[in-house]
Amino acid sequence: MNPIAEKVRQEIVTAIEKDQLVLPTLPEVALKVREVADDPNADIDKLTGVIGNDAALSARIIRVANSPLLRASRAIEDLRTALMRLGIQYTCNIATGLAMEQMFQATSDLVDMRMREVWRSSSEVAGISHVLCKHYTKLRPDQATLAGLVHKIGVLPILTYAEDHPALLKDSFTLDAVIDELHAPLGDLILKTWGFPEELAHIPTQHVDFTRSIPKADYADIVTVAMLQSYLGSNSAMTKIDFTQVKAFERLGLDSDMQVSESEDLSADMEAAMSMLG
Repeated sequence: MNPIAEKVRQEIVTAIEKDQLVLPTLPEVALKVREVADDPNADIDKLTGVIGNDAALSARIIRVANSPLLRASRAIEDLRTALMRLGIQYTCNIATGLAMEQMFQATSDLVDMRMREVWRSSSEVAGISHVLCKHYTKLRPDQATLAGLVHKIGVLPILTYAEDHPALLKDSFTLDAVIDELHAPLGDLILKTWGFPEELAHIPTQHVDFTRSIPKADYADIVTVAMLQSYLGSNSAMTKIDFTQVKAFERLGLDSDMQVSESEDLSADMEAAMSMLG
């Protein structure tokens, strides 16, 4: 890391240690949705009341319930019926993820552009994660989707910091170096602060630990493969990685040279997953 990037990295680390770096907080509707998810006595009516106060989120949840991914036999037009089709846990995870989109905005045009790009790429990884989870594991696709949406959440406070330090914002090379170095541990810190379950709380660091040794596939494995798949065809340094050394492929029972987007069996589901999150 170059000296300027190292200096910025140290400033951010120091700010974290002194509680001076403002970590992002979940939108209010997402917080209320997570409360419902954690309440063993919660029911569909309670969740309908929470989500129903947000017209935009309600419309998106209804669209999810009508997604071809769920193989619905008839169209749903009201929120309560949509939640009955999806179930409480599935709805809570998807609603949390969708509500997070409003966090990826800034007042500075440069930062706003970068934040929207992070959300776009996170949505793509989330869509691929949903499909991989559904076809290659017995894990929950809604949980995998949320894992994909939060895998780069640690970029947010770095971009917020950059917004207050214009010199860093103009030096994209240094900013990228700082993001590469810090976004994963920052992401873990944010998810821990948010009280995310253990199986998701370390997604930011685990998904880039390509040689992890665990007995069976988990959500981080799904995000690892989804993330690498999302970079295929780009100029990203991730495309230079030797996929045969990435243990997640083996645990998911996948060939390391497989391209999800080109699989006939998966292409329709991929398209549906992307439209569900778009």
